[in-house]
Amino acid sequence: MSCDIANGRLEACKDAISGLLNIYFINYGDLATEDITYGTSGNSDVIEAWTPASQLSLYKYELKGANGFEQTIQTSRENGTTFFEQVLTAQLKKQDIATHKNVKMLAYGRPRIVVETRDHQYFLAGLEQGCDVTAGTVSSGTQMGDFNGYNLTFTAMERIPANFLDCTTESELAAIFNDGTVDALIVTN
Repeated sequence: MSCDIANGRLEACKDAISGLLNIYFINYGDLATEDITYGTSGNSDVIEAWTPASQLSLYKYELKGANGFEQTIQTSRENGTTFFEQVLTAQLKKQDIATHKNVKMLAYGRPRIVVETRDHQYFLAGLEQGCDVTAGTVSSGTQMGDFNGYNLTFTAMERIPANFLDCTTESELAAIFNDGTVDALIVTN
């Protein structure tokens, strides 16, 4: 594998916005990496389709507030290694029984997570290894106006940065995971 870059980059326009809109959890065992169709010319940075063996559920969580997705390059010249640490922080407001149980199950499991930015870019965190809950709190606050809910940190360590998904809408996201069959996808709030 060549480590040479193949193109340059012009200065980008100042029309981007930051932050996250939604995250979608996929149970790790529901997808096999051999079922991925990558972008044109074998570009492994873009996933065009991921056809599961059976009907797939993506569990949607709407976000607002202090949520973020960071990817840190971890490299060692001495060891000859490079990997990408993907960290998602999510603040889920208000405690309830269903979310309480889901948070527990997320902590026990290692889901793959689709991250939707406010710019309607979709990324897949935890492609090969899944994501682990590495920190979190269930908070009731102290004062009447304090935060009440769940603060969660998910971490994945992968060989490559989180893949782009070839979509800009939720219906296109559904098509990626069902080979164009949008109605077969269950998006649960």
